[in-house]
Amino acid sequence: MNAEGSVEPIVQVEDLVKQYKTLTAVDGISFDVQPGECFGILGPNGAGKSSTIRILTAISPATSGRVVVDGMDVARQPRQVKAILGVVPQDENLDTDLPVLQNLLVYSRYFRMQWDVALANAQEALEFFQLADRADDKVDTLSGGMKRRLIIARALINRPKVLVLDEPTTGLDPLGRHRVWERLLELRRQGITTILSTHNMEEATALCQRIIIMDAGKIIAQGQPTDLVQEFAGREVVEVRPPFGRLEQTHADLTSRGLRVQAAGTALLVYSNNDEALERELTADGMQVLYRTANLEDVFLRLTGRGFTEED
Repeated sequence: MNAEGSVEPIVQVEDLVKQYKTLTAVDGISFDVQPGECFGILGPNGAGKSSTIRILTAISPATSGRVVVDGMDVARQPRQVKAILGVVPQDENLDTDLPVLQNLLVYSRYFRMQWDVALANAQEALEFFQLADRADDKVDTLSGGMKRRLIIARALINRPKVLVLDEPTTGLDPLGRHRVWERLLELRRQGITTILSTHNMEEATALCQRIIIMDAGKIIAQGQPTDLVQEFAGREVVEVRPPFGRLEQTHADLTSRGLRVQAAGTALLVYSNNDEALERELTADGMQVLYRTANLEDVFLRLTGRGFTEED
């Protein structure tokens, strides 16, 4: 707590830059994370999310800028910073030659933990992630979702102050993904500070209290997910598919009426607040119309002119 009585951020990122030869992967970004917060780094592949995570976790050095975790400079005190972090990498890196419980116990040696403490923490983590009944099973007998839960359990072995997850549910089916989300939400309820990178907009909305949205190494928006959606996309999106050959004219007509319109392939996205009269008018004019709730992909589309899956 500072002199004014406010709580100091547990993570501070200032003017961070990461360059790889001619590529600037992270381009002067700044943000902070409050204690107990679930903070998201959202963006498409290649936005700079993983590079940011690698710097924050003292795996890769920054070209310039500064990262402070719990009062410690990551560049100057990497070993001390790593001791208070729990890191969940994007790739699976479990030891398939060892049983489930042994994976956690071997990992605990990196933190020089006493055996009885490590065993107690490992058993508690397996129970929390609903893996206690698989403690003696080989890792390669687990499903993809179980392996992801095990990797997160392993990251909690040292009771970290900050849990950092890089694309924690990549490759999982919907059921496996939601089981991971359920456990991460419980960690949030327990007040564990969490930073996660993701290109899954539903994941960011479900888990994160605040997010930054990155594109081409820069932060293009930041705030609470619901606030960003309301600011840039409104409550509702009307997806309009005009008949063949009428896309450009329809775009011009809607724009001339003061509506916020974004082209998306063969469709037009009209950002409104439940304009049912517009829907009836467009339907009567022979257009396919679909109403849906606005989301974070609409925010990205409004800010960049393209969707998450499109290339530059």
